[in-house]
Amino acid sequence: MTNKIEFTIEAKEQIAIITSEQNKDCYFRISVQGGGCSGFKYNFSFDEKIEKDDIIFNKTVIDNSSLKIINGSIVDYKKEMIGSSFVIKNPQAASSCGCGLSFSV
Repeated sequence: MTNKIEFTIEAKEQIAIITSEQNKDCYFRISVQGGGCSGFKYNFSFDEKIEKDDIIFNKTVIDNSSLKIINGSIVDYKKEMIGSSFVIKNPQAASSCGCGLSFSV
């Protein structure tokens, strides 16, 4: 299986900004956790440590288990009147809730 995640220009720019504000050895971590109203939820955090099962995409790290669930996704960053957030367009998601952070496969 090919590990493929696409990042929009807006997402790349925002990740560069927020990781540079943390420190030079900081990575933006995307993970999938059980929970949320649809079964799974996306989690965004910072990490200075790379684990052996992490896949690195520039300044972003995703653990192998999470990557299997979001493989083929597009990571975007949206600025709207009500706020700004990262959005993942996951082709494997069978359904998602209104908040966009919770989904099922």
